[in-house]
Amino acid sequence: MKQALIVIFLLCCSRLLQAQSATALDSILEDFYRHPHRVLVAAHRAAHQHYPENSLAAIREAIRLGVDIVELDVRETKDSVLVIMHDKTITRTTGQPGAVKDYTYRELQQFPLLHNGQPTQERIPTFEQALQAVKGRVMLDIDFKEGSVEAAKKTCALVAATHTTRQVLFFLYAAKYASLLHQVDPDMPIMPRAHSAAETDTIMQQGKYAAIHIDDSFYSDTLVQRVRAHGERVWINALGRYDRMEMQEKGAGFDALRAQFPYANVIQTDLPGELVAYLKQEGLHR
Repeated sequence: MKQALIVIFLLCCSRLLQAQSATALDSILEDFYRHPHRVLVAAHRAAHQHYPENSLAAIREAIRLGVDIVELDVRETKDSVLVIMHDKTITRTTGQPGAVKDYTYRELQQFPLLHNGQPTQERIPTFEQALQAVKGRVMLDIDFKEGSVEAAKKTCALVAATHTTRQVLFFLYAAKYASLLHQVDPDMPIMPRAHSAAETDTIMQQGKYAAIHIDDSFYSDTLVQRVRAHGERVWINALGRYDRMEMQEKGAGFDALRAQFPYANVIQTDLPGELVAYLKQEGLHR
């Protein structure tokens, strides 16, 4: 009898945790698509202040911090396994020589990921592991570093197989590839990068996307209001200047960013916990 009660209790706890996770993702998606006044936080390479960038530990930390989107970089190994790695080489992140494509996935697993130059228990995760880590919890921005159609097909297939399509954004460095990607997967949410105000208007004429990545060099309130009126989120980066200002003086960097880009409603940062707290204080985050 006692064992049966313990089993029932554990099952109830498991279902409660699943429901809470699903509710968290549903709230994020509700904000993303229906509440443009709410500013969403994207954790650049996950939350890597205390863990190696692009690691499963950094993903879990980003979720714990309450971010809306985790941004990760996808590359392919020598044996065609999709893994999470920003650089073309593994030198900076593992201390080992060579490119990701020089190694099989199994060979890469020999090398611990570094954090602040020191080895950790973390290893280079597969893209599938990353998808499972975010599933039902937060959105995922896929920064696709490969150039082949086959790798793109494999990426889309893994998203479909893990039933995570609704919570991903596929970032494209050039909007011209959007039609090709939609041939691979018509349901894939896409975020193209615009390189000018004119290109932003052209992108909107092509169709409707989940979001458009805007650069600060051509940001204007008028342009961004057009994007929002068209139904897309506006993604901008705090990376570099604004994050550095924030590290030097709490509130200074994010105040400056909001003053400069008041209508941007997705902000990518290397300080995700700080940005979530700042936006909550300003009444801009749920």
